[in-house]
Formats: sequence, structure tokens, C-alpha cells
Amino acid sequence: QVQLVESGGDSVQAGGSLRLSCAASGYTYSSYSMGWFRQAPGKEREGVAGVDSAGSTSYADSVKGRFTIAKDSAKNTLSLKMNSLKPEETAMYYCAAENGPSYGGNMLSPGRYDYWGQGTQVTVSS
Repeated sequence: QVQLVESGGDSVQAGGSLRLSCAASGYTYSSYSMGWFRQAPGKEREGVAGVDSAGSTSYADSVKGRFTIAKDSAKNTLSLKMNSLKPEETAMYYCAAENGPSYGGNMLSPGRYDYWGQGTQVTVSS
């Protein structure tokens, strides 16, 4: 059974940094596409960052230059380093994974992914 478990969410001041992690079990995703999404109350889930089977990355325009997505194949984990956080980025952050290799395309589309974690809360105060 595939399980994705996020961690690292916390409450921080605006301008602060956090590093989210996603641990995968029952699934070796080293060559599969994965992504980070977030959802604030009353809003749709939005793609934040993705990485495909070739290691190519994609970021939402709002986070480019501040967020970094990375896979650690040895540890079977996915991370998201977030710098210069803003209050409007307060949301539940989710890790997602595909059930197979893929290359390019829209890595920020929720419909692309087959597995989802339960989320980790990030709260940014002003």
C-alpha cells in the first residue's frame, strides 16, 4: 500500500523559512513525477512545485526563486524548501506522486497525480 506522509509544517513569521518533507512507503518513486500542492480554506488546491522523472522541475510563478523542490532517492523522500514566506501562503501543503514515469507536461496539475498525502499545515503570520 502506497503511503505519503508529509512533515515540517509549522507557524513562522513573514520572511521566514521552512523545509517540508514527504516520506514514501510502499512505493519507490525515484523515477516518478512528484509534486507539492497547497490549499487554503475556501480556495482550490494549487500546484506549487513539481519534478518529473527526468529531474526537470516546475514552479508556480508566485514561488519561483523562493521555493526549491528536491528528491532524495536514497531516502525515498521529497522535500520543499520555502524561503521568504508570505502570509498569503498560509495553507495545508500536500505531497503527491504519480503511479509511473512521466516527462514534461504540466507538473502543477492535481489531476496528474495518483497518490496524495494527508498534508502538513503551514501558517505564516505578518
